[in-house]
Amino acid sequence: MPVSEGPVGPFPEGADPVEYDKLRRRVFWKMPSGLFAVGSRSDDGRRRNMMTLNWATQVASEPKLLGIAVEKEALTHELIGSGRVFTLNLVDREDRAIVRKFTKPVEVDASARTLNGFAYHDGHTGGPILDQAVGYLECEVRHEIDLGSHTFFVGEVVAAAFQRDEDVAVLRMEDTRMNYGG
Repeated sequence: MPVSEGPVGPFPEGADPVEYDKLRRRVFWKMPSGLFAVGSRSDDGRRRNMMTLNWATQVASEPKLLGIAVEKEALTHELIGSGRVFTLNLVDREDRAIVRKFTKPVEVDASARTLNGFAYHDGHTGGPILDQAVGYLECEVRHEIDLGSHTFFVGEVVAAAFQRDEDVAVLRMEDTRMNYGG
């Protein structure tokens, strides 16, 4: 589904669609959310990507399920669709420059094991994990839900770890000047 060019309804009766859309976006942007780096790989393991993402949440405790919403036009969407795994990397609040590096498809240096210059290693699932991530969750896809512009991938957590002190503050959307959605 192509992304709409103008305001997306519904709109309250009598509301100016443009002004109402601006208001609704500001309310959405006030919702607290994390800012993460999501790793993905192709089914044959030859292609990797890392993408900035803020729509992630735990959706069940038995089994441990994590849901992420990924734009259908993103390379990450293609790779998760074929590879059926993803990693969610928690970024140190002081490392906020990292997320700006992953807003577009990455440059992979397989010999140096870097994505856009950041060192990574493959996790249990073969998905990329940033070496400097505070912690990570590795997931195998169990469900996909079509949400129009995005797909909601639900993954079962098959591995998790801290790579740094777990008291390190992790990055949130409000720690940056970035905004997405709304």
